This record gives sequence, C-alpha cells and structure tokens, in this order.
Amino acid sequence: MNFLKNKLTINAKTIGTGIIVIITFFYILFLPPPSMITKGHLGMIMLGMIIASIILGFPIAFTLMGLGMFFGFIGFGNFSAVFELMVVRTFGVMTLDVIIAVPLFIFMGYIVERSGIIDRLFKSLEVAMKGVPGALAVATVATCAIFAAATGIIGAVVTLMGLLVLKPMLNAGYDKKLATGSIAAGGCLGILIPPSVLLILYGATAGVSVVQLYMGALIPGLMLSFLYIFYIVLRVILNPKLAPKISAEEANIPFSQVIKMLATSFFPLAILIASVLGSILFGIATPTEAAAVGALGAAVLAFAYRRLNLQRIKESVFLTARTTSMVIWLVVGSNLFAAVFAHLGGQNLLENWVYSMNLSKWEFLFISQLIIFLLGWPLDWTVIIIIFVPIFVQMLDVFGINPLLFGLITAVNLQTAFLTPPMAMSAYYLKGVSPPNVQLTDIFAGMIPFMLLQITALILLVMFPQIGLWLPELFYS
Repeated sequence: MNFLKNKLTINAKTIGTGIIVIITFFYILFLPPPSMITKGHLGMIMLGMIIASIILGFPIAFTLMGLGMFFGFIGFGNFSAVFELMVVRTFGVMTLDVIIAVPLFIFMGYIVERSGIIDRLFKSLEVAMKGVPGALAVATVATCAIFAAATGIIGAVVTLMGLLVLKPMLNAGYDKKLATGSIAAGGCLGILIPPSVLLILYGATAGVSVVQLYMGALIPGLMLSFLYIFYIVLRVILNPKLAPKISAEEANIPFSQVIKMLATSFFPLAILIASVLGSILFGIATPTEAAAVGALGAAVLAFAYRRLNLQRIKESVFLTARTTSMVIWLVVGSNLFAAVFAHLGGQNLLENWVYSMNLSKWEFLFISQLIIFLLGWPLDWTVIIIIFVPIFVQMLDVFGINPLLFGLITAVNLQTAFLTPPMAMSAYYLKGVSPPNVQLTDIFAGMIPFMLLQITALILLVMFPQIGLWLPELFYS
C-alpha cells in the first residue's frame, strides 16, 4: 500500500513537472512576441513555478534554490555569478544574530512538550477553574496560551492538547464541537503570542525589530485568548448542556491543595516564560540570549519534575535539529530566490502593476492580506513569511503602512487561515489524534465561531492600530 502511495505521489510530481515545463515554454515561445519578452516576465514565471511546485509537494527549500540558480543563470549569463550570489546570501543568513534564537526557542518548546510539563499544568488549571462555566474548555485555551508562549510549534500544540484533553472532555459530556474548537483555536495562538518563531522570521526578512514585534503582539495575543474564553463561558451560560460541571470529587478538592498544585505546575512554567519574555521586552537580554536561558530553564524544570532523561533529550535535540534545518534552508533558498527575482525585474514589474491600479492604503492592505490569507490555506506559514510577505513589505513605504503593524496583521491573518475550512491545517492536526467518533465536519463546525472571533480581532487591529502599536511606541519611542 505504501509502495502504491509513493508511486502515485511520484507520478503526480512527474506529471505536474511536465505540465509546468510545457506551460512555461508555451508562454515564453508563443504568448508574448519574442521581442517583448523581458527579464521581468521570466521573474513572474519563476514566481508562478515556485507556487505550483510547492502545491505539488516538492521540497520547498531545494526547489527555491534550484529555480533561483536556473533563472539566475538566465539573468546573469553565467553560473559563476549565481554561485557567488548563493554563497554571499548563505553567509548573510548565517551572520544574522536573531536567527540563532530559532533553534533555542524550538528546543525549549520540545523539552516542555516531551517532559510532560503541560499535562501537570492542564490538570492544575482545570481544578483551579472548577467554578467557571466550561472549566475544561477554558483551561484548555489557557493552557494553549501558556504552551504557545513556551513554543511556537503550532502542530505540536494542537496535537499534544488533542491527546491530553479531547478524550477527557468528551467523556465528561462536553459537546464535540465546543471541545474540538477550543483545542484547534487555542493551539494556533503560538503563531502570534511571543516568543513566536513567525515574528522572528518576519523581523529578519522585513528588517523590523523582533523586540518591538514581541511587544506589539502581547495585547493582540491576550485579546484573542480572552475573546476565546469569553465566548466559551457565554456559550455555556446560555446552554449549560454543552459543558457539564466537573465531577464532585474534583469540585471538593481543598483550596490549599489547589494552591499546591498551581505552585508545583503553573507558577514554575509561568515564571520561566515571564523571565524570558521580560528580559527581551525590557532590554535586559537580546532574543538570542533570552532563548538560551529559556532552553536551559526548560531543561532544569523538566529535571526538577524528574521527567528529563537521555531519551527525551535525544528526541528533543533531533526534532530541534530537523525543524531548524528546514527553517534555515528555507531562509537560504528564499534569499537566493528573492535576489534573482529582483535582478530579473520581477519585483519592479509587480510593484509597477500594483502602483498602476492607484490603490488607497486600505485597498492595498486588503488585497495583500487577502492574498496572504488564501496562500495560508495550502502553504505553511514559513513559506509565506519568507517568500511572499517580503514582496509586499517593499511597497509599504509608498502606501504609508507601518511594517511593524503589517507584521502583526499578517500574524493574526495567518492564524485565521489556520482556522478557516476547508483547508484549515489545525483541523487536520487535531483529526489525526481524535477518537473515531469525532468527524472532520465536527471539528470544522467547532472552529467556525473561533474563526469569526479571529476576523473580529483582525478588523479591530486594522481599525485601531494602537492595539498593536501602543506598547512599542510607549517603550521604544
């Protein structure tokens, strides 16, 4: 069966490659007269080919480099210039200090995930919120928000929380839509809540301070978390059947026991996260230095809980190396791709086309975010941030849009795309660990109210930019 699946995948890629090649040569040879073909046209073909290749499932980083070198040869006229450009771009990426924070934050997240700290945290929050309507769902969102601040790995958050809490919620009589929606929505908070890896990459590609991005993301991230919790509580108050109260045994746990549970699970991780973020936001440490302390702190915390062993360390290191390698190769490939795209004149051609439409600031913002939203369905956010967002960032000055605000809007937008059927990636992560009686349609239905809350938050951020800009302006003006 696996052989057949692999065979079908290879055939699909082969057919797709053939179609791309045929369309490309047809365009070059027949559509525009040869005298009118410019390098800018080749740049746009290059952009179209990378989108098609990614959708077909080709390795993104190496496809970027391959297309960059092929079209670079056409643009420069010799391979030596292309190889020199690739070396320069690779060296440039390796010298970015902020990139070092990526593997450290990822390692911190995997240590927290693998050591079972989140399991203890959820249990303590569940008991502490026993008097709140929909306590399990509220505790789920709160745990996801804290987990998001410990790791920006969205798939890991949704998968782990699905394994930990979905079955207990269903066994307790929770509505399937409310339960799955809470997990799927809460798991996506890591896209926005610092220390978001997305914001680090956006800062590196757009030339925006990561510290200011983190400061700007605090209020939108908290606002979304509270919107989720408010919605859950209101729904359960209006319809108590959606979320039965917790068992009498848990309801009768003494207050002193609750405090003890929080002191041994919630507060240590909360203090670690607050220390890491606080040191960044108040200028005590750089993101890289804070990430190193956070990784060490997560390991010490896991050791204190007696959950750290050689096997978990090996798993965390391996997963960190794999994820980091993917991100770094993407950055290198996209840098080469972007340099060749600009050299061919593709960026100028695209900018001239946008400027010719005489768009207002708001029309440009709407169109650019709509394109990013649609790309967020089939593509991973790393691809969008590294390849496509820089195309729009180059035009922000002309339209008078703050790059920091654009980054925050993009993060909320991509979070919305992750929750929007039918291509919501969060739903597929959750479906992979759900019991057989939970259908994909149940997850989609549960996600829709949270998607509407995301859209509400996005509109508020656009209409009232100070939601994201107030703290950066207050501390870094």
